Amino acid sequence: MYDVTETKQVTAQDGCGPMLPALETDTRPLRQQVFEHVRAAGRAARADVTRALAISAGSATTITADLIAAGLLQEVEDAPRESGRGRPPVALEVVPEARYVIGIKLSDGKHSIMLADFAGHAVAEATLGSSVNRKTTAELMDEIALLLDAVLANAKMEAHQISAVGIGVSGIADYQTGVVAWSPMLLERDVDLAAAFQDRFGIPAHIDNDANVLTLAELWFGTGRTMKDFAVVTIENGVGMGLVLNNRLYRGSRGMGLELGHTKVHLDGALCRCGQRGCLEAYLADYALAREAATALNHLANADIAPQSMLETLYAQAKSGNLPARTIFKRAARYLSVGLSNVVQLFDPDLIILSGERMRYDYLYAEDMLAEMQSLTLSEGRAPCRVEIHGWDNLVWARGATALALSALTDTVLGDAR
Repeated sequence: MYDVTETKQVTAQDGCGPMLPALETDTRPLRQQVFEHVRAAGRAARADVTRALAISAGSATTITADLIAAGLLQEVEDAPRESGRGRPPVALEVVPEARYVIGIKLSDGKHSIMLADFAGHAVAEATLGSSVNRKTTAELMDEIALLLDAVLANAKMEAHQISAVGIGVSGIADYQTGVVAWSPMLLERDVDLAAAFQDRFGIPAHIDNDANVLTLAELWFGTGRTMKDFAVVTIENGVGMGLVLNNRLYRGSRGMGLELGHTKVHLDGALCRCGQRGCLEAYLADYALAREAATALNHLANADIAPQSMLETLYAQAKSGNLPARTIFKRAARYLSVGLSNVVQLFDPDLIILSGERMRYDYLYAEDMLAEMQSLTLSEGRAPCRVEIHGWDNLVWARGATALALSALTDTVLGDAR
């Protein structure tokens, strides 16, 4: 059957970024490829660089000398000398303090932020409670200001030391323009969030869908570092998806691709918060489960209880044998199996990672759900797609947003944008 692995946090690893060799179609400048190889490895000798990138020793020496002179790489002693003679073997690593970036995850109920150096190491972090009501752009900028103040104070740094910021937001976000066409967090539509951030704080900002940001966390720091193709499906306040193809994040031509939560699973079905009916997330997301919980737990229907508390009560009731509560989760799991089978059928990934706070609810990844997912795909006679469960917290989303900022900043510093 499926390989289901529960993971609670990203484990520390040497280096950050995708580990697989560059594609033949890679158009990044060679100096950028050298830099990113060293950063991904954490520490690499020049001989490792020549082998990995298939370049001459002379080219590796010239390029790394240039990067050292620019203050981006540094030589470090890689191993002790033998018999106390000769120069110690040296390797290269990124100069951590060469640049600093910030990653931000904006969400209903709680925002998170992380400050990282140019080598990808986390320096400081913070979280901030947020209302679940929709906000104006100005109100959201005020909340971001509190986040920035908190993380800079924790790091004992100033805003002018930050070179780039990555922001993950739910909804439809265009990475190329920084415009958020629609978000359940915002009252307005077509918000140029990147421009609003830079006008307020004077730091370049890069905006992406929050599921893409979490996928970057897997690609740069997690399971996906050595994988060619994989998908991440998130279940929290909404249902999102990120996809890596050929070791690169796929966004679609207009930043609107992979909105799994808004694929239709029931024509004229349940009302989604996007305003349409029959979306997958209208049967899976927090607000959908809470809506049904109010009916199943009729003694709570008129009580002034937060949706999160209602969900916890619903889950406790389901585990204790309450049939209506259990039915809600089993129904949600069936809809999830439909969504995941469509992902397998369309993209045939090596791995699907299920992530988000709702993955604490084991009904959503029970054997029945995984078996139904398999039965809905044309995979007879072939090994099924692996499924792993990663119960990340908000700070991992913020860490993925630092990868968004690091990627964009590296393009700016070392070469043309990809």
